[in-house]
Amino acid sequence: MQSMNALTDYDIASLAALIGSWGHKPSHAGRLLGYFYRHAGQPVDFDRLLIPRALGEKLTAEVPLRQSRVIARTQAADGTVKLLIEFDGGGSVESVLMPAHRNERAAGCVSSQIGCPMGCDFCATTQAGLVRNLTAGEIAEQFLHLKALAIQMRRKLQTVVFMGMGEPMLNLENVIGGIRLIADPVLGAVGWRNVNVSTVGIVPAMDRFTDANLNVNLTVSLHAPDDQTRARIIPAAQRFPVADIIAAAKRFLAASKLFPTIAYCLLDGINDSDEHAGRLADLMEGFRAHVNLIPYNHIGPGISGTVYRPSPPERLRQFLRILHARKVVAHGRESRGSDVHAACGQLRAAYS
Repeated sequence: MQSMNALTDYDIASLAALIGSWGHKPSHAGRLLGYFYRHAGQPVDFDRLLIPRALGEKLTAEVPLRQSRVIARTQAADGTVKLLIEFDGGGSVESVLMPAHRNERAAGCVSSQIGCPMGCDFCATTQAGLVRNLTAGEIAEQFLHLKALAIQMRRKLQTVVFMGMGEPMLNLENVIGGIRLIADPVLGAVGWRNVNVSTVGIVPAMDRFTDANLNVNLTVSLHAPDDQTRARIIPAAQRFPVADIIAAAKRFLAASKLFPTIAYCLLDGINDSDEHAGRLADLMEGFRAHVNLIPYNHIGPGISGTVYRPSPPERLRQFLRILHARKVVAHGRESRGSDVHAACGQLRAAYS
């Protein structure tokens, strides 16, 4: 009977237990998984690893190497590549590889859910609602596809961010499991501090994330400095006030000593006024965090029917000037992949 689990569903301990139950040495697990992740999920050379032929045949018969495939790919003029990845368990997600300015490096963006329940009005992912959570193995699959792509581009996948489809804090157990597979030095070996998890601010889960003590980074997708403006674009704001979200981010800072990032997508005439900048500066008073201003990628009408527009470049610069005058550490992020509909959810929608 074939196992329902692919190799990406196992960590070293669980694979060792499986191998041991078959009457083989559990110590084979670490070498096997290490080889598998180093080679970006390619078939395992059992002879090279000195793994007994009987064990290799058993694994081949009962544990599929992979549980996903790339069904679409787009590449922007700036080198950004978006993949649409389909899973054996049903559904598909988007993952993105972003070449860094340094020729030998790249950053990867992975998803945590198929769809999203948060209802953010300016986001394409949420328009189809939530389909399901991804497993830790399915999260690791995205990493392996991106790593293989980076190798083809003669780059190293240096960082991984959970900023794709879904709200990571609503799938925290599997996100943590995926992080362990991606960051563990024997497995994905990205390194804990090269992983960043984003959230719109699910306060109880933020505290559980802090308590997990993973030594990975946190980004809070704030997008407005006050509850009234935030509720207009992020329905979840009605449950978790800005003050509570910032307080949770400060608890993360106190426990981890890692400076959180405050992500802020500038929407023309919505959240980009001088008053908004001043209120954001008030929130940052005495808070060692970094503000990242993000240009908006146009997606058409939101769930409410509102058509959002990116703030003009001069408005972004003025917003930055106000923050800098208040001694807030902030910069504007460069927009990536806009010519291939790089906003989360757009590629999946095109293939639905």
